[in-house]
Amino acid sequence: QVQLVESGGGLVQAGGSLRLSCASSGGTFSSYAMGWFCQAPGKEREFVAAVTWRGGSTTYARSVQGRFTVSRDSAENTVYLQMNSLKPEDTAVYFCATARYLAVSASAYNNWGQGTQVTVSS
Repeated sequence: QVQLVESGGGLVQAGGSLRLSCASSGGTFSSYAMGWFCQAPGKEREFVAAVTWRGGSTTYARSVQGRFTVSRDSAENTVYLQMNSLKPEDTAVYFCATARYLAVSASAYNNWGQGTQVTVSS
């Protein structure tokens, strides 16, 4: 059973940066992609970014392109989300999850982490 643990969330002022981590254990990750999603109160879970373990191919939501960078450390079984130029509208709980291919739909993902809160003040 794959287990995912997110960390790195917190409170930051607009324009600031945070780096989220997603540590994975309990499974084989070489054939998986990893995705980041966010969910604000009263809203549906939204795709943020994703990366493949092999080759490091990436895809981003348009709203974060140029500000966020997703990366992976295969040796550490950890995926990162570097978040720069943060905006108040980025405030949400951020989740990581696994998928068998590079996908933007939450329905393609399973093995979700518990989430980490990101709050951006104006």
